[in-house]
Amino acid sequence: MEISAGPLLSQINFPNDLKKFSRDQLFQVCDELRQYIIDVVSVYGGHFGASLGVVELSVALHYIYNTPYDQLVWDVGHQAYGHKILTGRRDNFITNRKYKGLSGFPKRSESEYDTFGVGHSSTSISAALGMAMAAKYKNEKDRKTVAVIGDGAMTAGLAFEGLNHAGVADADLLVILNDNCMSIDPNVGALKEYLTDITTSPAYNKVRDDVWKLLGKLPVGKKFTRDMAAKLEASIKGMVSKSSNLFESLNFRYFGPIDGHNITKLVDTLEDLKKIPGPKLLHIITVKGKGYALAEQDQTKWHAPGLFDKVTGEIYKKKFDLPQPPKYQDVFGHTIIELAKANDKIMGVTPAMPSGSSLKFMMEAMPHRAFDVGITEQHAVTLSAGLATQGMRVFCNIYSSFMQRAYDQVIHDVAIQKLPVVFCLDRAGLVGEDGPTHHGAYDIPYMRCIPNMVISAPMNESELRNLMFTAQLEKNKYPFVIRYPRGEGVMPEWKTPFKEIKIGTGRKLKDGNDIAILSFGHPGNFATTAIRELKTEGINAAHYDMRFVKPIDEELLHEVFSKFNKIVTVEDGTVVGGFGSAVLEFMNANNYKAEIKMLGIPDKIIEHGTLKELYRECNYDAAAIADAVHTIMKQPEKIIS
Repeated sequence: MEISAGPLLSQINFPNDLKKFSRDQLFQVCDELRQYIIDVVSVYGGHFGASLGVVELSVALHYIYNTPYDQLVWDVGHQAYGHKILTGRRDNFITNRKYKGLSGFPKRSESEYDTFGVGHSSTSISAALGMAMAAKYKNEKDRKTVAVIGDGAMTAGLAFEGLNHAGVADADLLVILNDNCMSIDPNVGALKEYLTDITTSPAYNKVRDDVWKLLGKLPVGKKFTRDMAAKLEASIKGMVSKSSNLFESLNFRYFGPIDGHNITKLVDTLEDLKKIPGPKLLHIITVKGKGYALAEQDQTKWHAPGLFDKVTGEIYKKKFDLPQPPKYQDVFGHTIIELAKANDKIMGVTPAMPSGSSLKFMMEAMPHRAFDVGITEQHAVTLSAGLATQGMRVFCNIYSSFMQRAYDQVIHDVAIQKLPVVFCLDRAGLVGEDGPTHHGAYDIPYMRCIPNMVISAPMNESELRNLMFTAQLEKNKYPFVIRYPRGEGVMPEWKTPFKEIKIGTGRKLKDGNDIAILSFGHPGNFATTAIRELKTEGINAAHYDMRFVKPIDEELLHEVFSKFNKIVTVEDGTVVGGFGSAVLEFMNANNYKAEIKMLGIPDKIIEHGTLKELYRECNYDAAAIADAVHTIMKQPEKIIS
């Protein structure tokens, strides 16, 4: 489907083209840019509300600053669609998040305008400060650096670390706080209340506006200096509002809050701020989903809605004749409530992803026992550890790629103390269109090397329920990892009775004579498909679902290596240090000899695409498993459709 840009937007290939328009024409540019985002995302998918909320900011930044020489860093980056369209990628924007197409996030290898690769929250201030310090060191006095960060991302510790250093680094840095009271889910915590207090302080805002109107009438260049004006504003803030205390105590000049959808005000303000050296913070108020009424009303639903009818707002859903299996995250969300009803020690913790992890169900049903702690993965883990010291059985649900940010806490605060925190690692393995910043490729190796850690993965929904049941039992005295993928499982009738699984035990799903396939987690279903196809060719493959990579089922492995000298391992994590490596370690330690083919995520960065495309690229879908069996058995390949 061909999507055309408006008459002004079609003339903008790069920011220099934008600068040719008058300030009055920027209103139309913003309207056309917003409509183009709506048109493309409704047809091709992607993040939605975040970019609509910063259309005016995107235009103003590229209008005022000399990008890419002046450097813009977008935090997280799912709001950077307008930025991409204005910086040479308009006509290619329909490939956004598609296989081999544009990334859904800023990416250094994609454009010189993408100064820093992002995807996880709260990195912008530190990265931009590094750029500003380098500019100062190189004596690039005319070079400006801007970080754009949302109020949700501002809750993370890394953001405060960056602010704290920037206040004493004497670098020319502008931080723009995009305050829309949302990240993906509504923000929580004291900072959210603090920012709300700033934006709703009528006394401060009225006095500030009145004073600045008066100052604008005074003659310029006499005794009234910019420093005097700043001191006067600070005095006003001190009298009628606590708005400046947090940021100005960190040596930031605080400006705002201002309307982030007033393009004229934004342009004028940014023009003024360019002339002020040192660390500055501009606080803007925006509406996530601005310009599309339904997205403004339900910002969580329209964060990334999928394909939809832009006129009616109908979000297209696949229609099936038969019942479909649920998402793993929803199985977790409903199962933890079942378990919590029977065990009053169970609690749930998630860092800012109650909808994504489906802990929202427990937060609604048991608000005193389930907590969204904001974008604070480190705090989430240590909070869980603290609860565990008091006998609580805590399910700490964190995306696999986000858990990387709390690694020290896993070791120091949980594993060393042998606290039985249950880590539910959602989005383990490949995640699809979000790409390399979100793939959960590394959790098996980084958890497997930690002492006192149990690491498991369910092959289906029933196994997830049983692992959760096992993990919360009083007899479990160790940290317990349950990793599961994004998306649907395989069991429409998933609500099975709970059964305890003995820790460290796998299961033989199918006997065979020719070759053994050992799987870990959801890819066991790919192996099942491959084994059915291989059977039609006369190849009788055995299948073992190992369930645990630590402790690994040594009794089952002795059976495998005693019977087979050809083995294929399958996992949805990196093969370096992963499940296959654990099998090799066992073989070597026990002096077995076998030819082993390890399938999983290879030792390279995997880009974005659909899950089907990425499974095939990484060679561990059903067809790849069959190919591996053919190769190891020296038989002709046959592709599974």
